[in-house]
Amino acid sequence: MNSKLHLAAGTAADGPYQLSVSPEQAGWAYSGLRILDLPPGGTHELRTICDEMLVLPLAGSAVVDCDGARFELAGRPSVFAGVTDFGYLPRDAAARIWTERGGRFALPAARAARRLPPRYGPASGVPVELRGAGSCSRQVNNFCTPEVFEADRLIACEVITPAGNWSSYPPHKHDQERPGEAVLEEIYYFEISAGPARPEAGPSAGPGLGYQRVYGTADRPLDLLAEVRTGDAVLIPHGWHGPSMAVPGYDMYYLNVMAGPGRERAWLICDDPAHAWVRGSWAGQPADPRLPVGAPGGGQA
Repeated sequence: MNSKLHLAAGTAADGPYQLSVSPEQAGWAYSGLRILDLPPGGTHELRTICDEMLVLPLAGSAVVDCDGARFELAGRPSVFAGVTDFGYLPRDAAARIWTERGGRFALPAARAARRLPPRYGPASGVPVELRGAGSCSRQVNNFCTPEVFEADRLIACEVITPAGNWSSYPPHKHDQERPGEAVLEEIYYFEISAGPARPEAGPSAGPGLGYQRVYGTADRPLDLLAEVRTGDAVLIPHGWHGPSMAVPGYDMYYLNVMAGPGRERAWLICDDPAHAWVRGSWAGQPADPRLPVGAPGGGQA
């Protein structure tokens, strides 16, 4: 079961995609994600078919053409450089992605019933939220959450966790349709980096790493503790997930992609009752001073 939930970098590659997770490949019904690497001057054409999709620069810039609309994505040098602009591709659409200098692009996706128009999401419109406090401080870039950007089912955000901190904590779940909780399938995509300025790292420093915990309930057991590195993904079909642990010396980035069957596009979670008290312990504690990381136009939500 663990090998199906933790996809190490390269193990779920498919053609031009370094990572390819469709609902069919994941064994569920709604959420998907592809990671596309393009060389300088590279072009990629795709059809969304029954998915709505985003083009989110992880590193680099691109021009996206979709059904007569053109988006010039300024992008960013890396996921640790700040928020980025992005493009929205509707279902039943043809799109072309072209990059002059090369880049890496995430294509979060969800099975969609409605066809919305293609749209551009500016970096200046991405709310940046600081959650937690102390060693549980993290930054959330809410670029495609229900209150921020319209989509049919797709929910996506980015989380930056400074080295040594824990995020996605207290552990939480979203696998029941009930007041205060929604059913959402979720994908975590990770990139790990040395901190913003680590002169002590030196040339012998190895690739960064972090850890992700997932565990089930009594009636739906699940048990995963994965060492994650850049390019890894973890699938959350159900159950409690968290913490996401950034080890000392290495900052952690993850992209969350969610979708589910609910009539309302809502991100509603339930904390593990055994650890929910931790939220109350943050009162009066300051956020980690290393945050926020580059948020031009976001500010705190």
